[in-house]
Amino acid sequence: METYNDIYLRVRKKLKYVGVEASELEARLIVAHCAGKSRDALLAMGNIFATDPEIKKKIEESLERRLKGEPLAYVLGEWEFYSLSLLINEHVLIPRVDTELLAQEAINLLKRKVWQTRMLDLCTGSGCVGLAVAANVSSCRIVMIDSSEQALAVCRQNMIKTNLSRQITAMDADILQKPPAILGEFDVIVSNPPYIPTADIDTLDTSVKDYEPRAALDGGEDGLDYFRAIINNWSKLLKKGGHLALECGVNQAPAIRYLMKQNTFTDVKTYKDTLGIERVMVGMI
Repeated sequence: METYNDIYLRVRKKLKYVGVEASELEARLIVAHCAGKSRDALLAMGNIFATDPEIKKKIEESLERRLKGEPLAYVLGEWEFYSLSLLINEHVLIPRVDTELLAQEAINLLKRKVWQTRMLDLCTGSGCVGLAVAANVSSCRIVMIDSSEQALAVCRQNMIKTNLSRQITAMDADILQKPPAILGEFDVIVSNPPYIPTADIDTLDTSVKDYEPRAALDGGEDGLDYFRAIINNWSKLLKKGGHLALECGVNQAPAIRYLMKQNTFTDVKTYKDTLGIERVMVGMI
């Protein structure tokens, strides 16, 4: 009979064999998640025998999915973003550290404003950006929009999970179309839209192109379709002095800066991610 430490070591060995770089961390996460324990609790019970067959079965199934290349976030069904534990499935992009930069800049913008504020989160997916803002700016009321009902279902689950439902409204709308007039005005609009050029999607890592939702990746022929729609149409919902904050892909910042300046945005700033890539664009209307 195996102890939990035996199982962890076996899972780590198999992950390492197929080239998973963070095999030690991933093995702990898989075993802890399937056992319904924290990583610290798993360490404490390492020498205890794993007697529950359902837990062992769940570990084996999760390991098999990961060995086939499925991203760990989908295997676990949850992922951490800006200190929030969020539900994640195949209908939404996996929240990435780069996107925390977008959330941070939105928080910074909103905290400068004295009165109750409103923020619009376009292409919200799991709701990670809007939820991070809501958790850190209690006076802000947020509308989160996506065109995928499946993504909105995940978003609404996360609103409940994080106890932030009172600050947030989730709506279905097509960002490529003009916005509904009923939305009103906003102090800040944020978006991490689809921005991968269509032809580039098949060149992405298997864990992305084969598992993450294509609709959340495909930004059109040049990757800029959603940026044009947001800047040309949705930015009209900003109050005077309001800000638009956008996450973009590699080498897209110059084109987005041009689009923003063509649409009367001023004080356009670029923020780089941890790799030095121009990742977030912010402009004032």
